[in-house]
Amino acid sequence: MINNGSAFSRDLASSLVVFLVAIPLCLGIAIASGVPAAMGLISGIIGGLVVGLLAGSPLQVSGPAAGLAVIVFGFVEQYGIAMLGPVLLIVGLLQIMAGFLRIGSWFRAISPAVVHGMLAGIGILIILGQVHVLMDAKPAAGGIENVTAINESVGRLWGASVTNEAVALLVGLIALLAMVCWEQFRPKWLALVPGALVGVAAATVLTTTLELPIARVEVPASLAESISMPTAENFGQLVQPGIILTILMIAVIASAETLLSAAAVDRMHDGGRTRFNKELFAQGVGNGLCGLLGALPITGVIVRSSANIQAGARTRTSAVLHGVWILGLVALLPGLLEMVPLTALAAVLLVTGWRLISLHHVRHLFKHHGLMPVGIWAVTVAMVVLQDLLVGVALGLALSILEIFPYLRRKLAIRHSEIDDEIHVQLGGAVTCKDVPVLLSTLEGLPEGRKVNIIGKHLLYIDHTSAETISEWLRRETKSGRTVEIHPPQAARHPRLKPLFARFSTEAA
Repeated sequence: MINNGSAFSRDLASSLVVFLVAIPLCLGIAIASGVPAAMGLISGIIGGLVVGLLAGSPLQVSGPAAGLAVIVFGFVEQYGIAMLGPVLLIVGLLQIMAGFLRIGSWFRAISPAVVHGMLAGIGILIILGQVHVLMDAKPAAGGIENVTAINESVGRLWGASVTNEAVALLVGLIALLAMVCWEQFRPKWLALVPGALVGVAAATVLTTTLELPIARVEVPASLAESISMPTAENFGQLVQPGIILTILMIAVIASAETLLSAAAVDRMHDGGRTRFNKELFAQGVGNGLCGLLGALPITGVIVRSSANIQAGARTRTSAVLHGVWILGLVALLPGLLEMVPLTALAAVLLVTGWRLISLHHVRHLFKHHGLMPVGIWAVTVAMVVLQDLLVGVALGLALSILEIFPYLRRKLAIRHSEIDDEIHVQLGGAVTCKDVPVLLSTLEGLPEGRKVNIIGKHLLYIDHTSAETISEWLRRETKSGRTVEIHPPQAARHPRLKPLFARFSTEAA
């Protein structure tokens, strides 16, 4: 067991690593969202100081998320930046209510194909928008508009002499190259230094040394100048249908992304597990404060969280301290941030967008669940890019329901008993996404330290959402040292059951 002093020293070191990862992302996501950079910094501070203290996930780090940048950009373009505050205040209240009503597990019932399709679509939109910022141009609100505007942005690169846009592109490409090369070839003793920091630092030094005439980050002399509280007039506009839809979209997507990230974080360490409803409550408090202070929406973020774990964090103190460091930097050295070129932040977001696309998930879905989930993923991606986020997610969810429609009338029969100091969990009927909360409640409520037998003798069907839920639980439990034995269903059941249970057996071994 690690003593308190040792734990604090590890948390202190981890907080500095997360701080170095967070700064370029806070700035870049604000720029990608079409708002002043200070709004991203305020969100980073709240994500650390407030959500870090209240969090239900001990090692997850919260802050502004690239996954919401596209929604915020479109919203600000249509309704103005002043309306973002009231929207986030209501989002925060909805998340707090969701936490109190204990519906955190329902967010995990959303199909992984839809979630990863949504994130991939957002990743593509980020790339299409940030290509313009890389050339010192302003991105458009939609994917199609950004594609059609590419000729105009490229046209500005040419002139009688070297244009400022061409210089910005060169600096951005240097930042991008520095990031990619660092990630591939960095020495082991510098493994914790993030590539984004290296890329931004290289571009900043180059821009400052040569006094290049390209756009840079604008940061107010005092952070208090950036705080903009919503007015009564702003709240009066919340009844507009488009704003109501945005509130629901941000609340659902922010909550789903947070809880999926928390589930992924749980797989990375052996410490305490996430309390999902408490985490939802903490995110709600954080987003409510972001709304009051005029900042960006926040979620639990996997990039910062994985950096936190890899750096050796032991408690939530590291997340809190990283917020302290952001506050200290903004309060004491705002001039340092003003040296950063926008094109370098665009390079950071290009890499972030590419990682959101993550074709690994598509291969995983195809290998274990066949073509249908891959089709759901592809349709979700296409609609997010070609139409909008709401259409893409709604169509993806509709297709997910269509996939399980023949089995919706079949109920899940689940019961557990204790026999000879072992726990027997028997599954029967059909397990679909609607059963995920009950399934999770049963599995996560089993007594610790006892052998578990998962018996699928009478099982007829498992959809890919439920299968991934069981798989995550198996990996987590076997990693903690629990013995789990898998008993497959009868041979005459659904053809995908046999390979799924073979996979479960491998993961439980």
